[in-house]
Amino acid sequence: MNLQHLFAGTGERTVHYALSGAGGGFARTLLAQTLRVDRLAPAVLCDRDVDRLRGMLVELGYEDGRLRVCADADEVARAVEEGSVALVADGALLTAAPWDILVEATGSPADGYAMARAALTDGRHVAMVSKEVDSVAGLHLADLARDNGVVYTTADGDQPANLIALVTWAELLGLDIVAIGKSSEYDLVFDPATGAVTQLDTTVPAPELAGLLALGSDVRATLAARAAAVTALPTGATADYCEMAVVATNTGFRPDTERLHYPVARIAELADVYALREDGGLLHRTGAVDVFSALRLPDEASFAGGVFVVVRTGDPVTWETLRGKGHVVSRDGRYAAIYLPYHLMGVETPVSLLSAVLHGRPSGGTDPRAHAVLAGRARRDLPAGTVLEMGGHHHDVTGVQAVLLRDEDTPSDTAPLYLAAHATLGRDVRAGDLITLGDLADADTELLHAWTSGRASRTTHSPVPHASR
Repeated sequence: MNLQHLFAGTGERTVHYALSGAGGGFARTLLAQTLRVDRLAPAVLCDRDVDRLRGMLVELGYEDGRLRVCADADEVARAVEEGSVALVADGALLTAAPWDILVEATGSPADGYAMARAALTDGRHVAMVSKEVDSVAGLHLADLARDNGVVYTTADGDQPANLIALVTWAELLGLDIVAIGKSSEYDLVFDPATGAVTQLDTTVPAPELAGLLALGSDVRATLAARAAAVTALPTGATADYCEMAVVATNTGFRPDTERLHYPVARIAELADVYALREDGGLLHRTGAVDVFSALRLPDEASFAGGVFVVVRTGDPVTWETLRGKGHVVSRDGRYAAIYLPYHLMGVETPVSLLSAVLHGRPSGGTDPRAHAVLAGRARRDLPAGTVLEMGGHHHDVTGVQAVLLRDEDTPSDTAPLYLAAHATLGRDVRAGDLITLGDLADADTELLHAWTSGRASRTTHSPVPHASR
């Protein structure tokens, strides 16, 4: 589709946005791209370190004289009225000036929720980048948006929105989707010359991979052998589970297993890997959402956090024709994989912002529902008084393994992972147990309300009762 047609006839209006978490990596990519989009402009930018934020903006090419650090609401309103960009450290100041849409990118469950809620109840649109917020409060925020006549949406360029777009494209075409998903953030790059595999900045010996570069006749056996060869490298980032929770909410696709499969697979193998078990693949059932670890050689292109759908092929002649054009079709011809091998972050987000403001259309699902729950299991015995700290690049929760549960398999008192984050345990939790709402001594009350309210209005199945410990 020609996107120029999509926004034709909408006049010359400039869309103004506010941005929280404005000093982060995603925010930088959006701010850099904004300078190249005539119809888009920042109005208020929020980050705790405003001096660092200002320096980044000048580095990107923003005019220093139009960047105003503001300490109160009057200063914010005056700066924006005079055509400057207001820089604030306090998220409560975001709504002190007019703008059209908030891009929430803090990654903080409580802070991000508060800023999104304030925007929606003030009649402003929200593009949610913080998957941590969405996994707890997304359903409630969607309700707030509906009640206030505005848009709550995922953001193009981030993997959940990219995958939702690919899924809905496939559905519109009538493709029979079996599985959807993404690759983990960093490829596994195997160098046959050294027998080592590299993931980001870590290299470990894995000479066994030399004999495992082809799937062989037994797909599951090959995948198990590959997994054994790379056990020295981490598998399963918390961020992956969180992103797939957002996708499940917006599409209805759900995990095949709570830890996801994470096969070590090459791009050309996806149609064989994500086949049903009776056809030699991994899946116990259709409608799965999953993540794989992309295996490639040094001179092969990266999947780089890309997204995919696997479909049943139907007419064999059609798909043999497409196989001949280089498309990924399973060896038995029953399945095919269609993929987008990129993740451009904020470079693509302007499409979501323009769509939400100029057309009132979200980039996410049209009817989000409680299809799956991002939860956590204790990795070890956790005594009462333990603070479940959240930190690191992937926003891991200390001592807790992220899991993605199908809604009908979720005990009714299960705590969402990012409601548990930063909370204190009020009682002991045994290794392997799910963290429950009753375990949390001081859960954030606003987030808890958002979780329970959103679940009550958009639950698709009756949750299972909590099993006694």
